[in-house]
Amino acid sequence: MPEDNIFRMEDSHFENGRGKSPYDPKLLTASLLVDGELYSGTAADFMGRDFAIFRTLGHHHPIRTEQHDSRWLNDPRFISAHLIPESDNPEDDKIYFFFRENAIDGEHTGKATHARIGQICKNDFGGHRSLVNKWTTFLKARLICSVPGPNGIDTHFDELQDVFLMNSKDPKNPIVYGVFTTSSNIFKGSAVCMYSMTDVRRVFLGPYAHRDGPNYQWVPFQGRVPYPRPGTCPSKTFGGFDSTKDLPDEVITFARSHPAMYNPVFPINNRPIMIKTDVDYQFTQIVVDRVDAEDGQYDVMFIGTDIGTVLKVVSIPKETWHELEEVLLEEMTVFREPTVISAMKISTKQQQLYIGSATGVSQLPLHRCDVYGKACAECCLARDPYCAWDGSSCSRYFPTAKRRTRRQDIRNGDPLTHCSDLQHHDNPSGHTLEEKIIYGVENSSTFLECSPKSQRAVVYWQFQKQNDDRKEEIKVGDHMIRTEQGLLLRSLHRRDSGVYFCHAVEHGFMQTLLKVTLEVIDTDHLEELLHKEEDGDASKIKDATNSMTPSQKIWYRDFMQLINHPNLNTMDEFCEQVWKRDRKQRRQRPANAQVNTNKWKHLQENKKGRNRRTHEFERAPRSV
Repeated sequence: MPEDNIFRMEDSHFENGRGKSPYDPKLLTASLLVDGELYSGTAADFMGRDFAIFRTLGHHHPIRTEQHDSRWLNDPRFISAHLIPESDNPEDDKIYFFFRENAIDGEHTGKATHARIGQICKNDFGGHRSLVNKWTTFLKARLICSVPGPNGIDTHFDELQDVFLMNSKDPKNPIVYGVFTTSSNIFKGSAVCMYSMTDVRRVFLGPYAHRDGPNYQWVPFQGRVPYPRPGTCPSKTFGGFDSTKDLPDEVITFARSHPAMYNPVFPINNRPIMIKTDVDYQFTQIVVDRVDAEDGQYDVMFIGTDIGTVLKVVSIPKETWHELEEVLLEEMTVFREPTVISAMKISTKQQQLYIGSATGVSQLPLHRCDVYGKACAECCLARDPYCAWDGSSCSRYFPTAKRRTRRQDIRNGDPLTHCSDLQHHDNPSGHTLEEKIIYGVENSSTFLECSPKSQRAVVYWQFQKQNDDRKEEIKVGDHMIRTEQGLLLRSLHRRDSGVYFCHAVEHGFMQTLLKVTLEVIDTDHLEELLHKEEDGDASKIKDATNSMTPSQKIWYRDFMQLINHPNLNTMDEFCEQVWKRDRKQRRQRPANAQVNTNKWKHLQENKKGRNRRTHEFERAPRSV
């Protein structure tokens, strides 16, 4: 029946949303459904001021955090919630909330944000005479993600944005990955910190934060802690109490006034595993995949940003497994327009990454081995655990595949050791050299584009003069500027004609990526030819072009076709006409042609103005 596909809301199934979802959808909230009960961190009022951690649904009475007490929650923004077992006894299971909030008065001078991890016991049903229908096991601790600085002054990343739990063989001890940004007005930056649940539990077993002294400041509590220790779940593991309603009054009173821990949780190795500063974006989301490679297991992080890009990063141990090197594998643009990535999910079964934003949902494959080139060395230098050289291409790595031709080295990325027996000795990289011919007009500028596929390679340029076998290193200065995309020659001279070599150097391995032959056209010669073109003297034009090289003659003929053709308005149309004309000649030209379209249009508007036409052509950047 057609009616079967119609969605209807039944009045009898309406549920009060208070304590389950916020009135304002823009507020950051987190929720988790466990055994039919909903744990949610959200705002309970219309104004968005009464934030609390609730447990609703199920058969028990709703329960929440203490109301209007900044020691418990101080204008929080919830990130995520997770169930993590404490022991083999399910009665000890705890729900952990990750959030950020304003620092409690006295914790920090001025207004500051702190990242937090909060815990509650799954079998917490509130107190009997005090904290009725309130959590009795709620505790919170600060998450530190900072870079140690001089004089003991750290650079803190306090704005917690996202959390991902990487499960291990022991379900009680997942690795916690957190994405942080700065709340500083001085600089913008992002960081990823990694935490151990062992360190988290150690903090929750440490001293409670207590206000004392003449300035009513926060200090570690030095008095007697009541038994059972506040924050401990009632279970047979620790004995004595079957329910939180049976807890002594002194335990409830202490828990009510001491919800915060004094010691913070520091990340593994006491510093971030990845930092990004001085960039035009910040991290927003993270998911992690544990990948089996030839030389071990590696965690590959996919990090979303606020401009719609995703960074693919792998953690590689250095001398020991406690010291990690973060290698950026790819930086992928997901959405056409810059937009904040607000959600990410990973499917290891489908080998897909799903990305959500305000503009839509997209998916990316976890591995794109073909982007690393078509040579063994490039595949090996990529250090992508998903990919390996299979003897003919860079393809998906499978642990069960044959090992005879498979090449992969994630830890060291050494192509000389792993690829030399597969390639020709004169060209161990197996790389096909790209060659181009570029023309430029004297006193104009030109750009030699060259960027390696690897994010970590260093570009090295060499220059070889015409009719000279020697190569010399290019020294950048006012005349030549080196950028991430290539080499800019600001003002061409005749002496700039020659062959330019672009090399990529990584891990002591150098391969040539590009060979560019640059021919600089003499301005006086060009002006003379244009003058003769206007006079229509074919014999003079032929005599003047005899001194040109064959490639210069092709360039001049194409140039004249452009400025004399009334129907070609853009350089793209010009190139399309020229390339279709002669397939053999087209192979001698570069694959990409870049010019200033407005200047070319200006040339066509006035064919009789030789001086202005020549002047405009000299000023236009050339890469054809």
